[in-house]
Amino acid sequence: MTVVPTTDSGSDIPAGVDDRADRHPLRLPVRAPFAWDVLLSFLGARALPGVEELRDRTYRRSVRTVDGRPAVIQLSPDEACDHVTMELSVDPASDPAAFVHDARRAFDLDADPLAIDAALARDPQLAPLVARLPGMRVAGTFDGFELAVRAIFGQQVSVTGARTSLRRLVERYGSPLDPPSGGITHLFPTAEQVAELPPEAFGMPRNRAMTIRRVAELVASDQLDLSARTPIDETLHILGEVRGIGPWTVAYVAMRALRDHDAFMSGDLGVRKGFEALGLPSTSKELLARAERWRPWRAYAVMHLWHAHS
Repeated sequence: MTVVPTTDSGSDIPAGVDDRADRHPLRLPVRAPFAWDVLLSFLGARALPGVEELRDRTYRRSVRTVDGRPAVIQLSPDEACDHVTMELSVDPASDPAAFVHDARRAFDLDADPLAIDAALARDPQLAPLVARLPGMRVAGTFDGFELAVRAIFGQQVSVTGARTSLRRLVERYGSPLDPPSGGITHLFPTAEQVAELPPEAFGMPRNRAMTIRRVAELVASDQLDLSARTPIDETLHILGEVRGIGPWTVAYVAMRALRDHDAFMSGDLGVRKGFEALGLPSTSKELLARAERWRPWRAYAVMHLWHAHS
């Protein structure tokens, strides 16, 4: 797909890191339909204070350039939702096009919604959800390691509880933006930084803290690649061997970080509740059997079920 530079000089990015940097707006084409507001609602419910911020229909977050410098990226749709404007605040020497691939993956801009919706709508129980929200996307991430850490923080706690603990981690150990950009104040800690933290730094049971440490060590030593550059099966095998990493975490990372469009979490509470909302039995066995109809797009069905539950 073509990346279209925009001549729009306006910006909603607040003063901050971009005061000393150029702004590089690019228009990224999207296949319609595109359920942007549903995707934004999902991300907003999980937004990490200091790292992510939502303003109206705009998503903003801190990112690192290839050489490790801080930047702020902003994405917002046009009225027709057939393009997304990506704006990057970064030093002039950096190429904003380097972030296009990450942005397209994080917001699933290359999905074929007509094909996916048609496949899922063949199930008469799922068809009403698809008709209500055409163009559902699977929320990705700009940082696979960050996503894995957030998934582990979210084990057996509420989304709100996980966000609170993660905010403390970011404030204490994330690299600060100088100056901040609106509500964006920090970069998420790197794997190298997290690998050096003592277990008590995580504010959670020691066993779970050691799980995060081990994942950080594997990523920092290049033994585990969560950027989807290596075969998914190999990555998930290494991740699944880490003590404290169960099937839910493996599937969640596969779905959001590794872009496995067929990832499925039969034991997820939100999936089960969404299934019950359809008037269907929700044991893991029954979920897995029903989900066979949704291959190879089960991750999109998960997004629909989560939304039905919410």
